[in-house]
Amino acid sequence: MDFEPSDDQRLLVESVTRMLGDTYSFAQRKGYMALPEGYSPAVWSQFAELGLLGLPFAEDYGGFGGGAQEVMLVMQAFGRVLVLEPYFPTVVLAGTAVTTAGTAAQKDSILPAIAEGSLKLAFAHAERQARYDLTDVITTAKRSGAGWVLDGSKTVVSHGEAADKIIVSARTSGDRYDEAGITLFLVDTSASGVARRGYLSRDDTRAADIALSNVAVGDADVIGEVGNGLPTIRRVIEAGIAATAAETVGAMEAMNEMTLEYSKTRVQFGQPIGSYQVVQHRLADMFMAQEQGRSMAMLATMSIDNPDDAQRSHDIALAKVGIGQAGRYVSQSAVQMHGGIGMTEEYAVGHYFRRCMVIERLFGDPAYYLRVLADEVA
Repeated sequence: MDFEPSDDQRLLVESVTRMLGDTYSFAQRKGYMALPEGYSPAVWSQFAELGLLGLPFAEDYGGFGGGAQEVMLVMQAFGRVLVLEPYFPTVVLAGTAVTTAGTAAQKDSILPAIAEGSLKLAFAHAERQARYDLTDVITTAKRSGAGWVLDGSKTVVSHGEAADKIIVSARTSGDRYDEAGITLFLVDTSASGVARRGYLSRDDTRAADIALSNVAVGDADVIGEVGNGLPTIRRVIEAGIAATAAETVGAMEAMNEMTLEYSKTRVQFGQPIGSYQVVQHRLADMFMAQEQGRSMAMLATMSIDNPDDAQRSHDIALAKVGIGQAGRYVSQSAVQMHGGIGMTEEYAVGHYFRRCMVIERLFGDPAYYLRVLADEVA
């Protein structure tokens, strides 16, 4: 894959960067956090106007026909300013599920609504007991007449509180750890039996725990093949890892820029701390970690469309380990180099640190994926 941006991609980056420059200063972001939604509906509308919400969808569905590389560029720009809006769960996670396994009717009704900004979705698969095991699903879906009844709970659902609909995984057959028997359902959040408890995550974004009690859905709400939802779930998680890897690169760029600027202005023992060789070496190491992380984000992006499941899984695991290690090193170094001010809520670097630490653990931490890679050669 050629990662040299095309003219259209450069224009995309320029337009997104310009818009975020006007709307996403650190002070403005703090204002968005204080809104009832935890993000800015006005900025969400601007995303729709720019075509960002339909970026990866085909033109037949009101999208722009972009791919993983375009999403990577947008997520990297979002990472530089710590975007709060539910782009990731709606466009990347739920959008991938619908485009991968949705019926023609589902795509016709869902994707254009996402693109125009009128529909927000969430992807609810993680359960409290599962840790990072994608097969560990105890939420159930049982046949009831011409439809299904869902019972169970999901945890840490990104922007689950704001979603109009949620894509939920449930076990329709088999035992707790079976790969077969997991099915995806589209659930309206206003449906009887759906309860949501929203909260603020450590990275300033909103999340929710979802409880499902005798929630009725129809066959038209099944996404993909009954009992064969795990391959789609894996594709969604892989797309999520690639997108958040790009977001981490943007965050590392911002932290490195802030740290470099701080080293030029913070005076200690009569001269800027950036004049000391040990500080210069640390700044160089941070930049090298950033670029290594960028390579891992590119690997993840390049792997998304690989039809070889085993190779794609291997590359995604490599990327998850690499981006996690790079993000941790740059984040911790940036906070340390800023000293006490880096630990305060009033200064931006700590917010970047927290976001990178949340991403590091999202869908599995580096230790988990190192075990996955080790199992391949065991």
